[in-house]
Amino acid sequence: MSKEILLKKIPKEILEVVKTLNQAGFKAHPVGGCVRDLILNQEPKDWDIATDALPEEIQKIFFDYRKSEPQKQSTIYENNFGTVGLKTDSLKDSLKLIEITTFRIESDYSDSRHPEKIKFAKTLEEDLARRDFTINAMALEIKNEKDKNKKENEEIKIIDIFGGLDDLKNKIIKTVGNSQDRFGEDALRMMRAVRFLSQLNDYSGGARSSSWTIEETTQKAIRDNAYLLGKISKERIRDEFSKTIMSDGAEQGVRALQNLGLMKYIIPELIEGIGVAQNKHHIYTVWEHNVLALGYAVSKKYSFEIRLASLLHDVGKPRTKNGEGANSTFYQHEYVGAKMTKKILEDLKFSKEVVEKVVHLVRYHLFYYNVGEVTEAGVRRFLARVGPENVDDLLKVREADRIGSGVPKAFPYKLRHLLFMIDKVKRDPISPKMLKINGNDLIKNLSLEPGPKVGHILNALLEIVIEDPLKNKKEILEKESKALNKLSIKELENLRKKAENAKEEFEVSAEKEIKKKHKV
Repeated sequence: MSKEILLKKIPKEILEVVKTLNQAGFKAHPVGGCVRDLILNQEPKDWDIATDALPEEIQKIFFDYRKSEPQKQSTIYENNFGTVGLKTDSLKDSLKLIEITTFRIESDYSDSRHPEKIKFAKTLEEDLARRDFTINAMALEIKNEKDKNKKENEEIKIIDIFGGLDDLKNKIIKTVGNSQDRFGEDALRMMRAVRFLSQLNDYSGGARSSSWTIEETTQKAIRDNAYLLGKISKERIRDEFSKTIMSDGAEQGVRALQNLGLMKYIIPELIEGIGVAQNKHHIYTVWEHNVLALGYAVSKKYSFEIRLASLLHDVGKPRTKNGEGANSTFYQHEYVGAKMTKKILEDLKFSKEVVEKVVHLVRYHLFYYNVGEVTEAGVRRFLARVGPENVDDLLKVREADRIGSGVPKAFPYKLRHLLFMIDKVKRDPISPKMLKINGNDLIKNLSLEPGPKVGHILNALLEIVIEDPLKNKKEILEKESKALNKLSIKELENLRKKAENAKEEFEVSAEKEIKKKHKV
């Protein structure tokens, strides 16, 4: 990319900030990831400017600037580690907050994450030397000069002290200076190396056609220092892992986390599947199958929760394996996997909403459906169990599961027929709220006191209606409720337990198929 084109890609807001600092007698340089992205012809996600102005000087400069031209920028100040946040009125998210940071030197990383000492530096070179990777340690020098006609012209120069341009060209991720020192200072940088590997690769030709690599010395330093990840907060690990999962190269990223010895400090349960062979329905080990399922979810641009569920859907298999060879089994691995997934995600401090969604998808990913074997009542029970709002996502996880098993079709006729059946019964009642009678009706008609018996009767009525939706009429339900009211609380509880513990038709059919296969 020519310097003229590079200059044109810098937003006017950034040029204005640099010019304002320069006119006040200070140096100012766009620096870090925004420079890397510009050179790669990508849209920067945020903008950082490094300067030799002290924080209080930056504040004064932009306070005065705001007074002179209030329509252009409004400012708030956030002095944290020498950083001043400058708010603009830009419509672009990446430009709404521009961070201006005084050149600095960091030292004494006692917790392998945060520097104990921060000292303001005098030169840009000193500031760049503290950064993580060479591709993030470049800066731009923008000069604003007037020609003979007093017209302002801008010129740009790339400042590259540590070989970042060559590493960009050769697609290499390498630390600035000594790799052992960089990871000893901040252990999270090891995960950042993998995240950049995942984000920067071009996967247009498939995951295995990627070309970015982590330099060998940097790889060795990651393996040597992987244990330091145990000192990092789970929230920080979660954030870096999430960015990796949401990148186009998530599959390669997960493989790299394992190959570099980091995964055991993130999700050690996943690596239990390494080398664990499956049965004749799978050509891959449990580990390989899970990673390939993630790769499929990524290729389809599926949501974060679906990607996580695809990666974790069979995490319970190693702990439930019985037997070896083509006929080995993994009974109830979806139950075990759901419990493991809950612990994994809670340990990583994911939100309650993410945990509940992913656990639900893992728990119900293994459903069996065969055309002609499952009745409409069975489909209604399936919907009641998984929730109509989760069906699309559940089927996407099922697609990823199938492709991760090495089968050619992600969505076979059976699943298409299931969608047809779901569409057919989707308006039928599957919850007590959809009944033509409610708790208040029961209390009034049966002279009941509010309490558990009302709920038990409603659940029993729902079972009747799931079997035959035509019975969802007020007069029919009133008659049925009178009969149910004659039962004791214990008898009603037994009905509820019977319904809860009954084998669903999907699972009954699956069990029959398994028993037939093993001649049980």
